[in-house]
Amino acid sequence: MKAPILRRTRADWLAVGVITAVTAAAVGLSVANSDISHASLSPVSPPGAEHQAELLDSVPNSLEEAFRVPHDGVPGVYKPVVAQGLLISNDAHTVTATNPDGSTAWTYTRDNVQICSLATAWNRVVITFRNGRGCGDVVAIDAATGHYAHTRSANNSDEVIAISSNDRVGTVSSDRVDLWRSDLVRTVEYGDVEAKQEPDLQPHEECTINSALTRTELLVVSESCPGNKQVDHLRFQTTTPEDSREPELTQEVTIDGDGARLVAVGQSAAAVYVPGERPAIISYNDEGQETSRTDVAPSAKIRDSASPFAAATADLPHHMTWFDGERLYLFTPTALRVTQVIEQAIGTGVSTGGKALVPTREGIDVIDWTTGDVQRSIPVDREGYAGEVYLAIADGNIVEARDGELVALTSS
Repeated sequence: MKAPILRRTRADWLAVGVITAVTAAAVGLSVANSDISHASLSPVSPPGAEHQAELLDSVPNSLEEAFRVPHDGVPGVYKPVVAQGLLISNDAHTVTATNPDGSTAWTYTRDNVQICSLATAWNRVVITFRNGRGCGDVVAIDAATGHYAHTRSANNSDEVIAISSNDRVGTVSSDRVDLWRSDLVRTVEYGDVEAKQEPDLQPHEECTINSALTRTELLVVSESCPGNKQVDHLRFQTTTPEDSREPELTQEVTIDGDGARLVAVGQSAAAVYVPGERPAIISYNDEGQETSRTDVAPSAKIRDSASPFAAATADLPHHMTWFDGERLYLFTPTALRVTQVIEQAIGTGVSTGGKALVPTREGIDVIDWTTGDVQRSIPVDREGYAGEVYLAIADGNIVEARDGELVALTSS
């Protein structure tokens, strides 16, 4: 028997047309209301994938302003964000990458959501945005090309600070810590997690996270927990547990007193500032042993800070550093023992030519980081600005982060 011949009537064609039109309208409406329609990545003059950032090999004799850009910044990020030699700035909705000559390399804008955090790793700029699910909308952009690298979207807290190392980027809130690897796949989820897929994976979800720092394979969190407000807890864990939903804690330390905050982290150690009648910086290794204790001056920045606390840290070749709001501490990289305290500092510094460059009221001091001796000072005219200053090096320029702007200084 022959198969029946299917005939298409005029009514059939009209129905198909109506369905097509309705589908197209629905898709168009979905796109119009989606985040895609509100996102704009605009390469202007990126240096390209082959770009190699210029190094600053020697200490400049003098400095002059090359350019400045406005910068709102984000909570917990103090020093200038630099990726592939490009200077990264932001306002509420837009991130801008600036070339060493002051021209715009690229911009990324989301006009319907606000920026939560900003970080850099893997030669990429990682931006989180706040949407209806918290600060869980994440975009990674290749710095040198201005092209998309990766994206992710998940539930997160509404208020977060950035956490990053050369190996991981993520966010910290008083409720939880999230860390992601280079493809933005989450490797750590720690704390009070919404929409739990399985029970009993989180060991301390009832606790409040006060601070967190990470380096290579180590994540350290300080917490206070219900039931005993007279102690804080320092918890060491790996950044690559077998299951990202189930943290792998390797060591726990109980610290007497309330208000301990992380101020430095190494590959196998962490240092905390502990307030009290005799404030101290105490360092512990990843076996939970105390390796160093130094009595220090009270820190108003910690006393007055919101929670979680984000330490103003920076690395030198042979030291980790922390600026407490009034002075700069230098730590040995392994035991995190305090070796120098630079009282005249007004922020974190950088290194070049085997010396530390530290911002001061008069300009930038050139310091022997072994002895703490000031060898000379480079004047900087800040036009009456008297706030904190944090340094970075961007393709041969020394960049100062001041309140509300980034100022690039070049050798003169």
